Amino acid sequence: MPVYRPASPADDDALELLSDYFRMRAETFPGGLGAYRTVFPDPAQFAPPAGVFLVVDDESGAVGCGGVRMLAPDRAEVKHLYLRDRARGKGWGRELLAELEARAVGLGARQIVLDTNASLEAAQGLYRTTGYEDIPAYNDNPNADVYLRKSLGNEPEQVL
Repeated sequence: MPVYRPASPADDDALELLSDYFRMRAETFPGGLGAYRTVFPDPAQFAPPAGVFLVVDDESGAVGCGGVRMLAPDRAEVKHLYLRDRARGKGWGRELLAELEARAVGLGARQIVLDTNASLEAAQGLYRTTGYEDIPAYNDNPNADVYLRKSLGNEPEQVL
């Protein structure tokens, strides 16, 4: 059973997980898109009330991470959702995403967005089966070519 604990992205476990994630992305990034750009998250953006960063632990230690940060008073963004291979296939990615969405609601979000890359097919499948829909690009992340949004409850329709 996974345990979610708030952490700074600068904590040792979080840094190790993020380094693993960035290394994996750099190795598998589609060649036609240029080099993968690694940007470690700013801890201030993932500390309440600006956001939260979670480390996922199991009986063996840290196995995953993910964060949510507020982009506007009612809009949050999911960042760096990652599980090590040994934690995959157990439904924990879906659980982590749900936990991040709940934390976003607690921070005041009524909608949540994320960016990803088309090469991350399993991640896209997770997002789409949990209610995320395509939107126009909302940032200039050179690693992203897919942008998604989900409503977190009753909200007026907004154009991004």
